[in-house]
Amino acid sequence: MATIPSLPSRDDVLRMARSTTDITGQLLETAGNLTRIAINTFDPRDGSGAEVLRVLRRTTAELAEASASPQAQEAFYRIVETLTRLGTSGAPLAVHPVSEPAQALLTALGESLLPVLDAVEPAVEEFAAALGELVEATSPLLPATAGVAAGALLAVTPLLRSAADVLRESSPELSRIADALTAALAPLMPLQVALAERTAAAGANVVRAALPPLADLTEAAAATTKAARPVLIAGEELLVSALEQVQPLLLAGAARTGRVARAVAVRVSAAVSPAAEQGVVVAVSPA
Repeated sequence: MATIPSLPSRDDVLRMARSTTDITGQLLETAGNLTRIAINTFDPRDGSGAEVLRVLRRTTAELAEASASPQAQEAFYRIVETLTRLGTSGAPLAVHPVSEPAQALLTALGESLLPVLDAVEPAVEEFAAALGELVEATSPLLPATAGVAAGALLAVTPLLRSAADVLRESSPELSRIADALTAALAPLMPLQVALAERTAAAGANVVRAALPPLADLTEAAAATTKAARPVLIAGEELLVSALEQVQPLLLAGAARTGRVARAVAVRVSAAVSPAAEQGVVVAVSPA
């Protein structure tokens, strides 16, 4: 025998009544706000309502006039016809047997790519950040690069136009070449397909036979790398320390080379234009 459910207590009834009252008050307040907005929008006393109605009436009339023109009707007819053709030609593709392997392939790719994407997401974010910093650092070179690209395009444009003219004039010869190639290659296609199948089978066998030794080799290389990790770390530390020790010498050499280059540039400019300053001798000695 089914048990009779217990009646709600007085506190439960009061709680439900209070919740219902609050929700009803919020709904009434929202309705009042919407009504106030509509009244303020279409109120004819301050002119805003009449202006809104006038704009809506004018926009509707212009839309009706534009859509009633023969050009608009023809455009609508063409759009509907195009959509109908797309739907008619694309509907069989959804139930075609070829679509089933394609759907299975997409499903397998999605299931196998999701873990890969999750694994490489931090590296991709880091790479994107580094790439953004590189682009920001090389931004002064972008205008010059754009100018060089524009000049190259302008230089290539006449060549493309002349090539297009030559090909347009030689269309009969191109048709003859295409026919000859088609007649020569058509008998070879079945042979190429058979060779491709044999090649695929042989390649699959080679890969199947090479994977176990490759796995053993990879495990051995990983074990060797793990064993030689202290030596590699020590070598990297030695290389970094050597670079840190050589860095002051490189900076000093670069600075001295820059000063020598500036001195040579000043001497060359003074020798090229000696009449610029009469009686002034420019001499810069490298420090």
